[in-house]
Amino acid sequence: MITRFSPRTVVVVGVLLAVLAGHAMPLQARINGEMGIRLQDAVAAALVSMVVALTVILAATVGTRGGRRGLSRLGTETRSGSIGWWNYLAGIMGAVFVVVMAATAPIVGLAIYTVVVVAGQTVSGLMVDRLGLGPGGRRKITTARGLGVVLAIAGVLVAVSPRLSGLEDPVALVVPILAVFASGVIMSIQHGFNGTLAARAGSPLPGTLVNYILGAIVLLAVWLVKLALDGRLPVLPREPWLYAAGALGTGNLILSAILTRHIGILVTGLGMIAGQLIGALALDMLFPAEGTAIYVQTVVGIVIVLAAMFLAAVGPRRPRVRPGAGGEQGKKTETESVATTVGGMPAD
Repeated sequence: MITRFSPRTVVVVGVLLAVLAGHAMPLQARINGEMGIRLQDAVAAALVSMVVALTVILAATVGTRGGRRGLSRLGTETRSGSIGWWNYLAGIMGAVFVVVMAATAPIVGLAIYTVVVVAGQTVSGLMVDRLGLGPGGRRKITTARGLGVVLAIAGVLVAVSPRLSGLEDPVALVVPILAVFASGVIMSIQHGFNGTLAARAGSPLPGTLVNYILGAIVLLAVWLVKLALDGRLPVLPREPWLYAAGALGTGNLILSAILTRHIGILVTGLGMIAGQLIGALALDMLFPAEGTAIYVQTVVGIVIVLAAMFLAAVGPRRPRVRPGAGGEQGKKTETESVATTVGGMPAD
């Protein structure tokens, strides 16, 4: 991908794919929230979603040659110590994220859920890139990227400001909002870890499979403890669409693992943020929930976030060095520019 296209083309295509992946988030949140309401159990709803996702990714991994080859390579890399054990914490992080989504989305509402998870995702995405937790290595916190983060948060706040101003008791939402923010923080870390596993295995499938297995085990253990304490066995609903959240999450995770390798955690996250806002707006327009209304601020906020995404992804062009004017220094500047854009920047 990188050798065939210019770095700027890679970024533009990657951002468009990130926006597409972001559309799945509000739909996934609404489905998981509805499943939690039907089952009256957020952990059970998350477990159902995780099992569906595990089934999809297992079939994709075992059923493809690249998936099987990547799984073997991942095992070899892990046994040799080339892959840090902490990268497998992504599965537990995913389990926590789904539980928080199922438990809080119906309480705080889709708009507020989106703004809070986006805030956590954006801030942590900047730090994850800076610390080099993703496969692209460490990336500088440039002025353009920093402004992109601030602008993104401002845009999301503008987008949901009518909903926020209409809250009767905002204090009662402090705990669920803090939980949503924390889930947004771990989301970027999870994407970084999954991206590392995908880069090592040569495919996003094996790492995603292993982490879904770990996540399902954790959720199953928690649910069994909960079942032993309250003795209530939930009845699964019959509507097929309530089981689609797991498949949406799988596609989102696989695509993010690919994108973080090429455009970084922050830019991937900002692209998904734009997709989340556009997707939430589309859901409210096409399938409005009770009390839903479309506000001008929502559209304005989406435009601001799109501008923030472009600023962080592309940023200002560096001045080209004319032949003979810079010699080796000119070559070095061009190389560093490519590294900063694509992800090959050395630690500093």
